[in-house]
Amino acid sequence: MTRTRIRGGRLIDPAQGRDDELDLYLDAGRVAAVGRAPRGFRAEREIDARGHLVLPGLIELSAHLGSGNPADALRRETFAAAAGGITTLCTPPDLDPCIDTPAAAELIHLHAARHGRAHVVTLGALTRGLDGEHLTEMGALRETGCPALSNGRRPVPNSLILRRALEYASSHNLTVLLHPQDPGLSEGGCVHEGEVATRLGLPGIPPAAEVIGITRDLALIELTGARVHFCRLSAAAAVDQVRRARERGLPVTADVAAHNLLLTDRDIDGFDTSCHLVPPLRGEADRQALRAGVADGTLGIVCADHRPLGGDAKRAPFGATVPGASGLDTLLGLGLTLVGQGLLDLTGLVERFSLGPARLLGLSGGRLGPGAPADLCVVDPDFRRVLQARDMRSGGHNSPFVGRELPGRVGHTLVGGEPVWDADGDDA
Repeated sequence: MTRTRIRGGRLIDPAQGRDDELDLYLDAGRVAAVGRAPRGFRAEREIDARGHLVLPGLIELSAHLGSGNPADALRRETFAAAAGGITTLCTPPDLDPCIDTPAAAELIHLHAARHGRAHVVTLGALTRGLDGEHLTEMGALRETGCPALSNGRRPVPNSLILRRALEYASSHNLTVLLHPQDPGLSEGGCVHEGEVATRLGLPGIPPAAEVIGITRDLALIELTGARVHFCRLSAAAAVDQVRRARERGLPVTADVAAHNLLLTDRDIDGFDTSCHLVPPLRGEADRQALRAGVADGTLGIVCADHRPLGGDAKRAPFGATVPGASGLDTLLGLGLTLVGQGLLDLTGLVERFSLGPARLLGLSGGRLGPGAPADLCVVDPDFRRVLQARDMRSGGHNSPFVGRELPGRVGHTLVGGEPVWDADGDDA
């Protein structure tokens, strides 16, 4: 391991209450000291971070790997992550093969260790094959390194089965990640049910689909005491439900996709298929409620909801395209956009994009105090670029932000104290 000094950067570490220009010293894959070098420390590598931000590496809570060979996909997507200042990717269970057995999880871990430029955390399946009917061996998945469970976007329609799943997960001290949705109300829809959907002649998904789903789930959480995280909220009423549940002391947390904080269903005008997303972009009132939820901590995590799509996935009539956006290349830029808009300060950015996911999954990242993992990025916040599809490093170029100006440029990314991205060399 190379001893490294990062000199003169503005260090943002909410876990330590730090926002100051300080030197950072790395040794043996961890932070050795902040501000003053440890006795006998001699740097073998030095990074000049003056005028730049030094942030804990971002942690992306939902990163699909895309299609193709798993090793190639991990190599490609972790490279995109490193270039975007992301040092940990969490893969949902709805991969191929589904992460419903220890062997499937171990395969991802093996490929990540051999080919990855970022840590890769697997979320175990709640039910076998995500069938919503047969519970997985949750204890075995946890022992294999799955810190939480999810059924992906597949619903568990039978409330008794979901109750048993929550009880079983709770007995193993596992958090369950749920996508609240009433399948009957959402089936066949592709956009927010509202004026834009009517004008374009597209089938809509009403906010009530999310609200009904979360109402049932909250009742089961109260019954079982299970720890649950709600994924990708999009509706104002759902945010309010989570806020009130937290005030009542229920063990619930929630997140939102970054694009839902910045776009609305009006961005679909012209049938822009890059805006075909699940959950859908909703109206302005919902967007403002989501932003308020981020500001007050009801939505404690902001994620990319990364779904890289290739080929013809977005080249069809709107309703026939595959929903999803590629988000690793844009996550930090969208976070800095929220800072520029005054929704978050830099401390809040780190809390929502790094420390929050780390706490949810019991990871040691999201902080830069002595002894913390040396997973970090050095960022020029004043740099601005117009996102071009050809410049995206993910295998998917399906982003609604192509052609838009985004702030920030990652100069360096380090994982375990070792460089995985250097912008000047365009590689590490």
